[in-house]
Amino acid sequence: MASSISSYFITFITIFQLLCTCTLSTNGCYTSIISFGDSLTDTGNLKQLFDDANEQPLHFFYPPYGQTFFHSPTGRCSNGRLIIDFIAESIRLPLVRPFVGTKGRNMMALRQGVNYAVAGSTALDSSFHEARGVPNSMTNSSLGVQLGWFKQSVPSLCANVPDCKHFIGHSLILMGEIGGNDYNHALVAGKSTDELVTYVPLVVEVIISAVSELIELGAKTLVVPGNLPIGCSPVYLTLYYGSDNMEYDNSTGCITQLNNFSEYHNELLKIELSKVRENHPEVDLIYADYYNAAMQLFRSPNEYGFINGALKACCGGGGPFNYNTSIPCAHSSSSVCVQPDTYVNWDGFHLTEAAYKVIFQSVFQGPYTIPDFNSLCPASVIQEIDGISIST
Repeated sequence: MASSISSYFITFITIFQLLCTCTLSTNGCYTSIISFGDSLTDTGNLKQLFDDANEQPLHFFYPPYGQTFFHSPTGRCSNGRLIIDFIAESIRLPLVRPFVGTKGRNMMALRQGVNYAVAGSTALDSSFHEARGVPNSMTNSSLGVQLGWFKQSVPSLCANVPDCKHFIGHSLILMGEIGGNDYNHALVAGKSTDELVTYVPLVVEVIISAVSELIELGAKTLVVPGNLPIGCSPVYLTLYYGSDNMEYDNSTGCITQLNNFSEYHNELLKIELSKVRENHPEVDLIYADYYNAAMQLFRSPNEYGFINGALKACCGGGGPFNYNTSIPCAHSSSSVCVQPDTYVNWDGFHLTEAAYKVIFQSVFQGPYTIPDFNSLCPASVIQEIDGISIST
C-alpha cells in the first residue's frame, strides 16, 4: 500500500512539474538559463578549473572580489553580481551555476540554469591566437570548447530527445558577451587596431556559427550581446597614457579609436544576426546593446550615482586610473575604494556590481535590445531586485 501511495505521489509531482513548465513557457518566460562567454558572464568555471588542476589561483579568486553581495570570492570578476545574476533574479530562477564544478556529479541540479562561460575565454580557438604570438595564459576554453561541453552534457540534463528539445527550447540562451578577449589579449600584447580589424569578421563568424548550431539543437530564444566600449577601460587609458597617437572623446575621456573599433565589431555582428533572423523567423534572436547601455554611464556618471567617476578603477595598484599591471586588484599592495557602488569600474577590466545592474536594467527592461526583449517576458513573473521594480 505504501509503495502504491509513493508511486502515485511521484506521478503527481512529475505531472505538476510538467504543468509548471508549460505555464511558464506559454507566459513567454523561461524554465532555464544556458550561458556561454567570458569574464562578463563566468560565475565560477575558471576558478573551478584552477582548483581541479591544483594551479596557483589568479588574483580575482581572492578578496575583495565578491565582497559586496556574496561576501567572499566566487570566481566572478567583480565585487558582486554580474548581468547574468540580475537576469536570473528578475525571472525568478536560481543564480546560474558553473558547469565545471558539477561535471560528473548530479547534472540535473543544473536543470534550471547552467553556465559554460570561462573568464579569459576567446571566441576564436586558442590556436588562432598562438599562431599570431598571443598565447592565452588563463584558459583554452574558447567558445568552441564551451559549445562542446554543452553538447556533451545535454544528455545528462534531460531524459530523452523530446525532453532535450523542450529543455533547450524553453531556455533563455545567453551568448556572452564573447569576442572581447580576442581583442583584449592582442591589444595588451601590442597588436595594432589595424591588425585587429582583420580579426573581426572571423570572430563574428564563430559567434554566428555557434548561434546557428544552437538553433539546430532546438534553441528558441537567444540573447547575443555586443562588446563594451573598451576605449573607456582603465586598462587602455593606462596603457596609452600620454601617447600622441590616441584621440580622446572630450565628453567622456574615452579613447575614440578603441570605441570606434568596438562599434565596428558590434555593427558587423548585428548585420550577421539579421541574416540568421531571416532564415529562422520562428526564433527570438535578440541583440543586446551592451555598448550603448554602458556609454550612458560614461557620459553621465553622476546621473546614475557614480559620483567617483567612470574611468578610475575602484580596486587597483595606483596611477591616474588606479590600474597597474604589476599590482592588480587583490594584490597585497593594491587598495580598494570604500564605496564600490559609486564607481563604474571595479578592477581596470571589469565593472562593479552597481554598473552591471544599470546595464541589465537598460538592456533587459529598457530600449537597448533589437528586437525588444521586454515583450518576451510578462510583468506577472518579474520581481523586484534590491527594492527596484523590474517590470516590463
